[in-house]
Amino acid sequence: MRDLHCHTNYCDGANTPREMAEAALKLGLDTLGFSGHSYTEFDTSWCMSIEGTQAYKKEIRSLADEYRGRLEILCGVEQDFYASFPPDGYDYVIGSVHYLRFGEDYVPVDENPAILAAAADRYCGGDIYALTEKYFETVSDVVGKTHADIIGHFDLICKFNEQHPLFDERHPRYVSAWKKAADELLLTGKPFEINTGAISRGYKNVPYPSPGIMEYLKTNGARFILTSDSHRTDTLCFGFSEWSPER
Repeated sequence: MRDLHCHTNYCDGANTPREMAEAALKLGLDTLGFSGHSYTEFDTSWCMSIEGTQAYKKEIRSLADEYRGRLEILCGVEQDFYASFPPDGYDYVIGSVHYLRFGEDYVPVDENPAILAAAADRYCGGDIYALTEKYFETVSDVVGKTHADIIGHFDLICKFNEQHPLFDERHPRYVSAWKKAADELLLTGKPFEINTGAISRGYKNVPYPSPGIMEYLKTNGARFILTSDSHRTDTLCFGFSEWSPER
């Protein structure tokens, strides 16, 4: 039992590292991996600060010593594609794309659907599929850019699509875009996370990657790590029994 994707109050999580560790013990976890959001200088509203990053590393290492023998605690980072602060000194790195870059502008892909629709109008001539193509083109290089050990929420751009449809996930251009990215990332041999975070927060009924993508990845030899992307103690291991890759 392990969960390697969780956030604390060092970034946009609700609880302290100790509170998350205690919750993990109650769940019977063997391993808990913290993965604070890397510092992104162009948007500091939800990530760790530079000073906070150092404090985070120190506290997680201290907790790892304190809980040794009861709970293995790992100090990881969720490294954004556009983060300039290097992912040094961690046990592992989750590589994720949270933004699309247009010139000097950074557009978040997981904040709200209106932002995505406006970005398609402003930067892609109203072509939402051009926006999704740019997203997956960026994702295709996430391992090389972030030095990731784990590929984070592969199709994050569809976060709002169940409740506020912006595009058809069966559209040939969308499918072609994610397949190209998947094929590039499969060559790296890095595992993809099955991320239940959007389910626990009420955005989706299925994880990232969506079942169709997951099946394609399985067929082509992908490895998986089940994660909760938890931001609170009560969502650790959310949906693990339902979405285990061995199910």
